[in-house]
Amino acid sequence: MYTVIKTDGRAKRAELKTVHGTIQTPVFMNVGTAAAIKGAVSTADLKEIGTQVELSNTYHLHVRPGDRLIREMGGLHKFMVWDRPILTDSGGFQVFSLAGMRKIKEEGVTFRSHVDGHSIFMGPEESMQIQSNLGSTIAMAFDECAPAKAEKSYVEASVARTTRWLVRCRQEMDRLNAMPDTVNPSQMLFGINQGAVYTDIRIEHAKQLAEMELDGYAVGGLAVGETHEEMYHVLDETVPYLPQDRPTYLMGVGTPANILEAVDRGIDFFDCVYPSRNGRHGHVYTRYGKMNLLNAKYEKDERPIEDNCKCPACRYSRAYIRHLLKAKEMLGMRLCVLHNLYFYNHLMEDIRGAIETGTYAAFKKERLEMLQVYKKQEYS
Repeated sequence: MYTVIKTDGRAKRAELKTVHGTIQTPVFMNVGTAAAIKGAVSTADLKEIGTQVELSNTYHLHVRPGDRLIREMGGLHKFMVWDRPILTDSGGFQVFSLAGMRKIKEEGVTFRSHVDGHSIFMGPEESMQIQSNLGSTIAMAFDECAPAKAEKSYVEASVARTTRWLVRCRQEMDRLNAMPDTVNPSQMLFGINQGAVYTDIRIEHAKQLAEMELDGYAVGGLAVGETHEEMYHVLDETVPYLPQDRPTYLMGVGTPANILEAVDRGIDFFDCVYPSRNGRHGHVYTRYGKMNLLNAKYEKDERPIEDNCKCPACRYSRAYIRHLLKAKEMLGMRLCVLHNLYFYNHLMEDIRGAIETGTYAAFKKERLEMLQVYKKQEYS
């Protein structure tokens, strides 16, 4: 059940009650593609740094180790020892990212495995079956993520097919959730709004999705080639047509500035690989922007990554973490990832607090200005 606690403009402070616990929104979901956060981060670590939701990839877990194996092991929660909510994507993004290795038909998509090249077919029913075997808290509908700048005629046909696929997804999920041996009979289904940068297609699709009374609604197909301004325009035009009494999820976004802007446009859920990917390369987030710890000026820097940060990494000096990174010690990568995920999780906590006190506009302005410090001068 989704309950809006407070609004501040279009920003929403809400909570979503699930079978695996209550999610406080706005929320950033920590991305564990293959049932693990890249960077040697455990589920115990995730709890320590304030993670509410873990996100895993349906396609990757289907390829390896196999969703049926995970089902035999008791489902994804038991497999990875995580008792809080999990969202699984549908495999639909791989329709976009593996464009050179797939073929789309009405029935579904045929992929070539990125691991060994064997042929994989995935349609709406198969995606729902895989996600049911995983037993995730929230399953995403199978869709096609069209390129942001694709021809309008292609996007129109793609969105129409995505809508037809959604109907099949819901029918199959209803069937699976009613089965006596289903891992999670309370699995939720989120539909995905598509339409590239064409707001008329986006709005019409949002209206169609709203009529289906789903558990939640995602805005997909952004952060795939369009500018930030184009993304914000799509959100401005589209989100008002999605049900306000359901959670809204902006898929694959993004930077701290992206999140601050999107919350202001009514988004509840976020995910992105940036914090873990950048952390593995020594790039860490702070209130004042992004810092590259590999820079020579940090060689003798005794300070933590960020003053007053309570994450596990900030018990150590910038100099020590830089040494670990230069020596290619895995601990350096791990500490940077932990710091970045902690930063994102606690940014969301601050966002929730600002909405609750009705000060989000001022909070957003202040944070956006602070994030520019590194770009304007060498902050130290």
